[in-house]
Amino acid sequence: MRHEQVLLITGCSSGIGRAIALEAARRGHVIFASARDRNAIRDLEAQSIRTLQLDVQDAASCAEAVQIVRREAGRLDALVNNAGYGQYGAIEDVSIERWEQQFDVNVFGTVRMIQAALPPMREARRGTIVNMSSVAGKLSIPFAAPYCAAKHALEAISDALRVELSPFGIRVVVIEPGPIVSQFEERARREVNSLLKGKGPYSRFYGEAERAMEGDFRRGQLPAEAVARVVLKAVEARRPKIRYTLTLMSKTLIPLRRILPDRYFDWQMKKTLKLPKP
Repeated sequence: MRHEQVLLITGCSSGIGRAIALEAARRGHVIFASARDRNAIRDLEAQSIRTLQLDVQDAASCAEAVQIVRREAGRLDALVNNAGYGQYGAIEDVSIERWEQQFDVNVFGTVRMIQAALPPMREARRGTIVNMSSVAGKLSIPFAAPYCAAKHALEAISDALRVELSPFGIRVVVIEPGPIVSQFEERARREVNSLLKGKGPYSRFYGEAERAMEGDFRRGQLPAEAVARVVLKAVEARRPKIRYTLTLMSKTLIPLRRILPDRYFDWQMKKTLKLPKP
């Protein structure tokens, strides 16, 4: 791969996306950082980072962003699909509208970006697509099923895409972080606030689930910059790994999930969440 690469990154208003843009710029790459609200990333321009308004829920917006990159930089070497958020809540409590919104952003938004970016990459017969998954893409967490389901879908898409694109020299990389210090959990908490105020059959469990999120599920968390370094390692590698795991949780639980029985993980989740016996 050439030393200087042209990267288009989604979801750069905060956290991991912003960290990736800054790290890539520090390494001398040409960066197009994007967000739904361009004003939220204007400050990145002081770091020689180009900024774009991009809504991954709008196919025309995705296509326009890729066109701008091609027009201004002449090519697109890497697409980093980072935009997304977490919808929490019991499966029964989360409305179908919220389920649809979760998949439209986290899954279909990624697919829209991939479909927009692939024509120039296929023409050049090179490129890298980085999909931001999670430990939740391999391990389902109670009261976070919409988010986990979206990440599981992203893992399946990535596995199929990797083989489909192999004749064109395009690499597909999956990043699987565990807990990361960012504003991600703040938005997830806002999404479930209305459920916490309710008096449904699961309302008494949400408090314990939130405590677990702040405690057991946050152990070994890393800063967003750690994810950024791994993403750039993958983009710059001549032969990147198919998957990169980060944090102790991801490195430990993903391998264990493959070999330990389902009932063990059910028991462990019930214990962590302090769920009562029937």
